[in-house]
Amino acid sequence: MSLLVTDVTVGDAAGRAVHVVDGAIAWVGPAAGAPRADRTLDGGGALLTPAFVDAHVHATATGLALTGLDLHGADSLRSALAAVAAHVAAHPTGIVLGTGWEETAWPEGRALTRHDLDAVVGDRQVYLARVDVHSATVSTALLDRVPGITGLPGFAADGRLRLDAHHAARQVAYGAVDPVQRAAAQRATLDLAADLGIGCVHEMAGPEVSSAEDLAGVLALSRQDPGPLVLGWWGELSERGGLDVVRELGLAGAGGDLFCDGAFGSHTAALSTPYADRPETSGVLRFETAQLVEHVRACTAAGVQAGFHCIGDAAVDQVLAAVAAVGEQLGRDAVRACRHRLEHVEMVSTDAIDEMRRWGMVASVQPAFDAAWGGDDGMYAERLGVERALACNPLADLSDGGVAIALGSDAPVTPLDPWGGVHAAVDHRTPGAGLRPFDAYDAATHGGWHAARAEHRDGPLAVGAPAHLALWATDLTLSGVLAERARPTCRGLLVSGDVVRGAP
Repeated sequence: MSLLVTDVTVGDAAGRAVHVVDGAIAWVGPAAGAPRADRTLDGGGALLTPAFVDAHVHATATGLALTGLDLHGADSLRSALAAVAAHVAAHPTGIVLGTGWEETAWPEGRALTRHDLDAVVGDRQVYLARVDVHSATVSTALLDRVPGITGLPGFAADGRLRLDAHHAARQVAYGAVDPVQRAAAQRATLDLAADLGIGCVHEMAGPEVSSAEDLAGVLALSRQDPGPLVLGWWGELSERGGLDVVRELGLAGAGGDLFCDGAFGSHTAALSTPYADRPETSGVLRFETAQLVEHVRACTAAGVQAGFHCIGDAAVDQVLAAVAAVGEQLGRDAVRACRHRLEHVEMVSTDAIDEMRRWGMVASVQPAFDAAWGGDDGMYAERLGVERALACNPLADLSDGGVAIALGSDAPVTPLDPWGGVHAAVDHRTPGAGLRPFDAYDAATHGGWHAARAEHRDGPLAVGAPAHLALWATDLTLSGVLAERARPTCRGLLVSGDVVRGAP
């Protein structure tokens, strides 16, 4: 089957057409000379670009936030509790799941506790993740259902959980979601992604954030109906069976959210020096370096991409030490062929950037983090001090240092918003730390395929490339969209040549 997308602007050239045959681009050129096709999609002068790739997503959690309790807009403890009360009144049964609250600027000067929740929800189970999803407050009813939680690192009697206690509570909370609710949440995420011109998402799963069944469900859902492709990663050490899951489900890699540390907001990202606002802690490294060496060795020997969640500089340096050790054992070419990736990599030194380039690693980053928490007066500055805060997310240094970059949202931590991510990467809150406009755009499209080791060698609009394309309702060229920081509406989406949005 063939499809002709006609009367579009491709890059900065208007009046073009794209011919798609069997899911791949077969021809690009002036509309007047276009080949004949079985079907035609009239672009109406729209801007045609490669579809976006969101390189870090949690589909079920994102969908539950879209369809459930979203606390991103709560500007005080009081307003957060009011939102919880309203949600409970509207949904009188079942577990209450929410995310997005951030206490940094709340006038009460403190976070939610279980006592706050119990006063509102009574004996209902409640799990409310902090915005970074590395800590949460839970109700007493949920605490009582987590075996052995009082003995786990990160447990607090007031229901504010971090580290292992948080992971255990999250497993119980999301385990209470029934299959129908889970599938509806996943579909809500994929539908929104399609509406935003996202043709592919990287699903970052693992035993501490979801389950193998959850991952298998979203992969199956993406195959059933036309929509964004879902590529999966599983964040579990090889010694614990992580590679077995990768093989069984045919995943893109072993890692992603393999939590080597936590997050700045929850004081769990592992730093080389203490936090500015809590000098008694430098965060936590969750694995021994030897465990990471074994994981990287097993992945490299199997030709599987390894991935690591690492935010603080101590965590980044630990992972790079493990990669270097395996490089010495198995050779540089073997390591580089796997294109191992670091997720978030917010605090990274010049030496670490050099090491990433040396081993051919990918930086999977979220520019919306800087937009939300960066600068000299944001959450980073409060947690780290201004000097360290302004050095976070050094996108320009990564790019100039020759490190491949892919952009993502980490939804539900920050929303699915591909144009917003591109513009945030350019308009970094630290002067000089942002990407050049076309580099940011490339990282949000081609970069995602490179990060998955699935890019077309001649680029996403080349003849022979898979037809993952988006049509945008704008009179601007791509240069104009980037220059004006525009956020055009997606009016058409093709994934592997199938029309997901827009009518042929």
